[in-house]
Amino acid sequence: MTEKTRTTYRDAVRSALREALSGDDRVFLMGEDVGRYGGAYACSHGLLAEFGEKRIRDTPLSESAFVGAGIGAALGGMRPIVEIMTVNFSLLALDQIVNNAATLRHMSGGQFSVPIVVRVATGGGRQLGAQHSHSLENWYAHIPGIKVLTPGTVTDARWMLGEALKDPDPVFIFEHALLYPVEDDIEEDRTAFDPWKAKVRRSGRDVSLITYGGSLHKCLNAAAELSADGIEAEVVDLRSLRPLDTGSILGSVSRTHRAVVVDEGWRTGSIAAEVMAQIMEGAFDELDVPVRRVCSEEVPMPYAKHLEDAALPQPEKIVAAVKEMF
Repeated sequence: MTEKTRTTYRDAVRSALREALSGDDRVFLMGEDVGRYGGAYACSHGLLAEFGEKRIRDTPLSESAFVGAGIGAALGGMRPIVEIMTVNFSLLALDQIVNNAATLRHMSGGQFSVPIVVRVATGGGRQLGAQHSHSLENWYAHIPGIKVLTPGTVTDARWMLGEALKDPDPVFIFEHALLYPVEDDIEEDRTAFDPWKAKVRRSGRDVSLITYGGSLHKCLNAAAELSADGIEAEVVDLRSLRPLDTGSILGSVSRTHRAVVVDEGWRTGSIAAEVMAQIMEGAFDELDVPVRRVCSEEVPMPYAKHLEDAALPQPEKIVAAVKEMF
């Protein structure tokens, strides 16, 4: 039986950071308020006292500067972990990410690698308005040269960072901010842990709910509600958006012959659209009905709570999309 430890998503991230810092002197954490304040989401609380200012570095409020510094440190042989407070702030570093981190291996003919890990808080649902509620991880999944992970469980929050640090190329980890207080068991056996593979979180025969990150638990809640009505939904957690585990997606659709893709990003240009295209290209003959998707409404995120909830994917929207298929 797999040993398990119960903790929060936030504490799982902190444990992963502590393990990385303890295990490799080249690893350091940098970002806004990661040191003395303990992190905007308390993920690095206590690490400054434990590891000191050279390993836990508070930065100026300039994402372009400190992401660029992280890229330089990675080129110099270090293993930086860069924290970006919210995904909208990452836009200020897009030039560094797209034109440097993602391209230097290619442009150097393989002479240089950029082993940087960038942690980004993402997602809506916290009443932070239109500027701080984006789900832009699909933008990064569009870029060749970087990889994108989206831990939706406490176990993934605990172990994905260590795997990302092993990669010689840039890895972006998008942590949905609503998940930080979520408590669950960590599966301590990591021998078969593979963050680049999708995982079936609930088996089913009637429809595949394909999702990731903050929408995972909404899909699990929707699946429980559907089960009460005799519809057994299979919930597939993508976990990695680049590379995308197309084989697991097509395998699930081949079992259930129906698919609903749930993505907190906007419909237009979403990762949901890419997953739907992969299904159409690879499993069209397996489908009994067209693929559907549940995404955020095509509006800047409202501040008012009832409007924000209406704009985001919710279990009832997922249930309604599935029932329309039957």
